[in-house]
Amino acid sequence: MSTLPCYFDYAATTPVDDRVIHAMVSCLGRDGTFGNPASNSHAYGTLARQSVELARRQVAELVGCGADDIIWTSGATESNNLAIKGIAQRATGARRHLITSRIEHKAVVDTVRQLELAGFPVTWLDPDAQGLIQPEAVRQALRDDTLLVSLMLVNNELGTLTDIAAIGQSVRERGALFHVDAAQGAGKVAIDLNALPVDLMSFSAHKIYGPKGIGALYVGDRARGMLDAQIHGGGHEQGLRSGTLATHQIVGMGAAYALASAEMQAEVERIAALSDRLRTGLLQLPGVSLNGDARQRIPHTLNLCVAKPGFNALSLASDLAVSSTSACNSAHSGASHVLLAMGLSPELAGSSLRLSLGRYTEVADVDKAIAVISERLNSTSSPFW
Repeated sequence: MSTLPCYFDYAATTPVDDRVIHAMVSCLGRDGTFGNPASNSHAYGTLARQSVELARRQVAELVGCGADDIIWTSGATESNNLAIKGIAQRATGARRHLITSRIEHKAVVDTVRQLELAGFPVTWLDPDAQGLIQPEAVRQALRDDTLLVSLMLVNNELGTLTDIAAIGQSVRERGALFHVDAAQGAGKVAIDLNALPVDLMSFSAHKIYGPKGIGALYVGDRARGMLDAQIHGGGHEQGLRSGTLATHQIVGMGAAYALASAEMQAEVERIAALSDRLRTGLLQLPGVSLNGDARQRIPHTLNLCVAKPGFNALSLASDLAVSSTSACNSAHSGASHVLLAMGLSPELAGSSLRLSLGRYTEVADVDKAIAVISERLNSTSSPFW
């Protein structure tokens, strides 16, 4: 029987925590909470509704907002589409200008491109050499007709952190709305939407040890009433997202966020120690350098450039599950659009790899990763650039 490689692709997806699975199973089968949450005339529906609302409170607690501000979606991709298209399609005045960056997740990049094709003026911000979107760059891009700024909290390829507090303040001062994709940030960094100048924020469950196929969108007071629904039919979720609620998926997301609320601090400290060990070991290898800012980042994700012709991250696949690009790019060949936007050559961008750590990463996994990558570099005959 073959042995699976050590898993270093937590940024792509996480295994569902056993405690989350237990909560989800309680919603399945005839003895479970299987009712339709919209069925208000009997106990089956009432119990399902109660479970859904508990999960809504659990998500809200982790991110510091009211439960009524959380709208269920199928995932962060849908949340991003609802936030960006919903605001743009409702716009009726002079404000039509959109701002985003060239290093966003494809769910934002492609959505904004569609609106650009439809006639919305767009400013595409470039990152600095460290992969950061600086607040000053946003300030300079803001205009009197700016409608919406959309940026991610944590970059999914680099692990770099965006200063959304400073950016949000500038956006608010100019009267625009601010959307943040927090799919990679929830459960890894503290989020307090009661204090942050953010109007819309996207979340996912499967990045935080919950199930795939469920996410949420935070809709703050300034954005409320300014969104056009993208899925119609029944008026569920305050009229913003129709469709029968998937109770077991929602309960799973709630349980995952509740676990993060209870365990995030200790988990981040443990992962930071492992990340330091991994980064120190790998950066000592010839030709290996870090992509992205060394300090303004989460410890969970490392993106490394391997400056050696002939090295291919796919050569690691039998021993290490790593990524040579983000999962959102996997359907297309070519180097990462994020690394290219940072100024890396196609050759260096193509020889980079992302290692992401998580809840089940152990010291032995880290040491194996260092040993395997070192061995592959030594076995590649080409000289270093």
